[in-house]
Amino acid sequence: MGLIERHIAGPVRTALQDTPAVLINGPRQSGKTTLVRQLAGEMRYYTLDNPTTLSAAQSDPVGFVNTLDRAVFDEIQRAPQLMLALKMSIDEDRRPGRFLLTGSANILALPQMADSLAGRMETHALLPLSQAELQSRANDFLHHAQVQDWPAQQARSDVLQMALAGGYPEMRARPTLARRQAWARAYIAHLVERDVQDIAHIDQLAQMPTLLAVLATQCAQLLNYTQLGAQLGLNGKTADRYIGILERLFLVARLPAWSRNENSRLIKTPKLHFLDAGLQATLTRLTPDMLITHRERWGATLETWVYAELRKALALNDESWYLSYYRDKDQVEVDFVLENSQRQLIGIEVKAAATVQAQDFKGLRKLKAQTGTDFLTGIVLYDGAHAVPFGEGLWAVPLSAL
Repeated sequence: MGLIERHIAGPVRTALQDTPAVLINGPRQSGKTTLVRQLAGEMRYYTLDNPTTLSAAQSDPVGFVNTLDRAVFDEIQRAPQLMLALKMSIDEDRRPGRFLLTGSANILALPQMADSLAGRMETHALLPLSQAELQSRANDFLHHAQVQDWPAQQARSDVLQMALAGGYPEMRARPTLARRQAWARAYIAHLVERDVQDIAHIDQLAQMPTLLAVLATQCAQLLNYTQLGAQLGLNGKTADRYIGILERLFLVARLPAWSRNENSRLIKTPKLHFLDAGLQATLTRLTPDMLITHRERWGATLETWVYAELRKALALNDESWYLSYYRDKDQVEVDFVLENSQRQLIGIEVKAAATVQAQDFKGLRKLKAQTGTDFLTGIVLYDGAHAVPFGEGLWAVPLSAL
């Protein structure tokens, strides 16, 4: 696989022009090191995966940083004590673009992080490759959704193969699905054996692989911590905490429920998604042949693929969007709700079929009736080739538009 232009490169370059420190946060093997080497220019490069560099940074972080004018620190989560030293250095010299950092864990959520560099650092997320990046085109899905200007016909894409291949560059470089899933299993084992212990000391590390496997089967479903914990011999609070650790490693994410009452969003039951459909499919041992007898498994994988693509699209947008799902007391649902700061909404339903019927818009119509003029558009993503209107503001749109 050749070098692929990452869409986040432009916003990172812009941030380096006016911000002292910039952090690129995302999972291991998502391409962070490749990106920072492209952006670093003359900056000195240090990886904290190097034992010698790590030891030097841990033993005397202030002395280590004080010798540097501008530098890249790769895998900063391995030496959280560096953050306070970086703050001291920046406070003495606030020139923009002095430090470019990467982290394979959400370092701002780590309890051992000495300082967040608030007001001194800008953070950008680099998730695995998006389909737009793989196809060398603009990630314009959100723009088309807002203006409701869909191309009449999209080139058909094999969404099943896209989802199973995942977005990790190394995983996609493998020639067959079997080799890609072997890479994914090794990747997950490595994270559990080393990175989990880097960010949290847990009593039952051996339960982590089983927890991930169980979460993969419950993808796109409501989280029940008590039931989940019971399957693993854990209490609900411990299951909640362990999921939080997996979130910090960018393996899974909780999708909150949407509500007009913003406070109630915090207490409603979230759904769970993986941040890469290829990893989720590997854990459920999903293959094209299996779909013949277990078609229901594809729906969850497809939904998590859409979730990941939406996350990547939203990360590029200058406007802040809140991503959630809708479910009312009658169990009517919309898979994804995007809401901007003006409280305008885009509803998205995912359908693993080549045709769309009027009843597929039931949840979107209910959401539209509830939100009135704030409702921008409702979209049913389906496995077709044509964008078709289904009434004012309602569209059937090919999955390939992502």
